[in-house]
Amino acid sequence: MHPNAVMLAAVLLGNLMLLPFISAQNEPKINASDQTILSADTSGKPVTLQCNLTTAHTAHKDSFWMKNGQKIPNTQTEQKNTAYRITKPRADDSGEYMCVYTFDMAPNANATIEVKAKPDITGHKRSENKNEGENAMLYCKSVGYPHPTWTWRKVDGTSYTDIDNSTGRFFITNRDNYTELNILNLDINTDPGLYECNATNVIGNTAQTTILRVRSHLAPLWPFLGVLAEIIILVVIIVVYEKRKRPDDIIDDDEPVGPMKTNSTNNHKDKNIRQRNTK
Repeated sequence: MHPNAVMLAAVLLGNLMLLPFISAQNEPKINASDQTILSADTSGKPVTLQCNLTTAHTAHKDSFWMKNGQKIPNTQTEQKNTAYRITKPRADDSGEYMCVYTFDMAPNANATIEVKAKPDITGHKRSENKNEGENAMLYCKSVGYPHPTWTWRKVDGTSYTDIDNSTGRFFITNRDNYTELNILNLDINTDPGLYECNATNVIGNTAQTTILRVRSHLAPLWPFLGVLAEIIILVVIIVVYEKRKRPDDIIDDDEPVGPMKTNSTNNHKDKNIRQRNTK
């Protein structure tokens, strides 16, 4: 091989090996706030997230903030030093925040700041009423970051039974800040009771309960049966009353309606007749 060709190949190979190093050196540098943990002690105190573009080899155009992949409105600025203020932080303010810098001649650059909080269950069913043989669906949803690990259990006084998908009738579905428990073919003897959903992350945990009531197949007939029972009782009362009614209260149609003559009156008439005959 020609010596010049060998030298050219060596130079090209050296440049290729230096490309990652040069690219890394040219990447913008951003100083960002450390992660923030929202707790009961910091509740109500404002939280400020900050980013500062310290190094950029091309002029930046602007910057903005994002939360959980969604752009936060009214956060765009042309300043290298940008801040986002959470005035009254709550659990639903937790999440993954990102400051993003845009450039005319280079790709966007960003830095991530995690705002963490223990789960707070914001939605669940307080009670569920179903008929035996039907299916029941219980759910819980929460705010807080990181997304929690969900568990379900049935509470019986001071003891409890963990629930999983192994029984064939209980099915749990978890999606980030949401969990769902489906119970198939409800049993009136074993399924009624108190069910608890529990959300746990690295910051803490919280739980809520739902009361499940299972009614008999006859439950829809109860209003009709109640009315029928009232009618039967009323009829029985009327029949008993009529049978126990006093005979003197019943007028005999064969008896005369007018006043009856007494025996003393009849005897007095007979005496007068006898006196006239003796004269």
